[in-house]
Amino acid sequence: MGIYPIRNEADHTRALRRIEALMDAESLTTEQGHELDALVTLVEAYEEKNFAIKEASPIAVIEYMMDQNGLTRKDLEPMIGSRARVSEVLSGKRPLTLAMIRALSNAWSISADLLLGKTVRQKHRRAGSAKDSSRKVPTRSTGRMKKAVAA
Repeated sequence: MGIYPIRNEADHTRALRRIEALMDAESLTTEQGHELDALVTLVEAYEEKNFAIKEASPIAVIEYMMDQNGLTRKDLEPMIGSRARVSEVLSGKRPLTLAMIRALSNAWSISADLLLGKTVRQKHRRAGSAKDSSRKVPTRSTGRMKKAVAA
């Protein structure tokens, strides 16, 4: 069988059937192994483009954890703050602070990444990639700040 681009649901279904047939085979020739690798790559690309799962917002993660653990808004107060603060966070009027994220992450044993949100992680990555090559440090003799170039 030839390898063709996956452009629609019929192509996708055909590729999945071929992958299944190749995986069920007792042994594969080198050519079949290459075909299997190529088909899997094509299917993954098609599925990522057409069936992408959106990342949950930090609020959605909190609401999910509350639902799964039978928690109420009052149960969030030790981790987030007052009843008003919990209300502001859950309504999206106030962002989670780092202290809140740490408290929730520790209490629920979940990754803090789930509570940071995509936008915050992207800003952090951009800030980390554009590091300033110079920084101010105090000099010993005068205590004044001078620019020190990082080597």
